Amino acid sequence: MKIAVITGASSGMGREFVLQLDRDQQFDEIWVLARRREVLEALGQETRAKIRAIPCDLTKTESVDAYASLLEEVKPEVSVLVNAGGFGQFGAFVDIPLETQLEMIDLNDKALVAMTYRTLPYMTDGSVIYQLGSLSAFQPVPYIGVYGASKAFVMSFSRSLNVELKKRGIKVMAVCPGWVRTDFFNRAVTDDTITYYNRYYTAEEVVRRALRDMKRGRDVSVCGKQIRAQVLLTKLLPHRLVMKIWCKQQKK
Repeated sequence: MKIAVITGASSGMGREFVLQLDRDQQFDEIWVLARRREVLEALGQETRAKIRAIPCDLTKTESVDAYASLLEEVKPEVSVLVNAGGFGQFGAFVDIPLETQLEMIDLNDKALVAMTYRTLPYMTDGSVIYQLGSLSAFQPVPYIGVYGASKAFVMSFSRSLNVELKKRGIKVMAVCPGWVRTDFFNRAVTDDTITYYNRYYTAEEVVRRALRDMKRGRDVSVCGKQIRAQVLLTKLLPHRLVMKIWCKQQKK
């Protein structure tokens, strides 16, 4: 049985990956993971492939263990894995509760690593993995510090894993968009710490670019010429200057 596995599938980037992958490829089932069962099940009304809803909290070890047990029971061929689950919160480090910051690391990094590790035994030559990163992965970002660092981890891990898995014919790519109009902001924005947003993209644009970049064999996908130019500048300029510019934009 050929399947795709997508975390964070109830909204935003994860949901868009479900819809575009379903249009782009043929699957027997798409396994969708997130907390809200009813939203996951509703996806079945919009896809050709059968949706298998797996409501869970991936910050909990038992959720990943249950997923691993399901893989062992069904023994599917996982042709696509999308780790799109994650969240951020903007603010000064000392103003964000420690519990929130550790949960951010648990979901953005630990769950992503665990899902990748558990899924790889069921992937073969031609399978692909999309890991959701961020533009913030390319530079230190004051006032989004833990979130940015968690995404830097995602990009570094994804690119190195892509090299390791080359001999197995499995491709790994970090998807690193700038600002995207999704429910992400409902949790990320709690005050006026971050006020400057230079350019918004849609989830549809970002995912469409990601699918195209994967077919081109790239290990990082960045949507938009303006954002790619910004990435180039973060590579050329000292990060101390990049952070100074960022803080000036945010009136810090």
